[in-house]
Amino acid sequence: MPPNVVFGNASVEGANRWGWFLGHFITPTDDPRSTPLLEVKWGVHKAGDGRTQWATNIEATTLSILINGRFRLQFPEQEFVMSREGNYVLWLPGVAHYWSAETDSTVVTVRWPSKPEDSREIPT
Repeated sequence: MPPNVVFGNASVEGANRWGWFLGHFITPTDDPRSTPLLEVKWGVHKAGDGRTQWATNIEATTLSILINGRFRLQFPEQEFVMSREGNYVLWLPGVAHYWSAETDSTVVTVRWPSKPEDSREIPT
């Protein structure tokens, strides 16, 4: 029987999944953190870290919230720099993006729904 309450550390538990610690990819599937409803990431990024390849999600909506630091999200038509604690950016499925950490940054990202192979790199 799975527990009704789970306690842990997002940074430790997401370490082998690029920060993702809740979603469809958690095993066993009866673990309360295993869900197709959403994914949650605790992203700790050093200054200069980034994703330079455009990517998109097929079905998932994404919300990124800045905990600390200065973090840039680039979209085809515009860019957003999150520089104040609590700044957020939300984007819909099909929107291409990439990102970079301008300073050491911590960002919480939530995607919903959580589906295998929903995130795709876009060839340049």
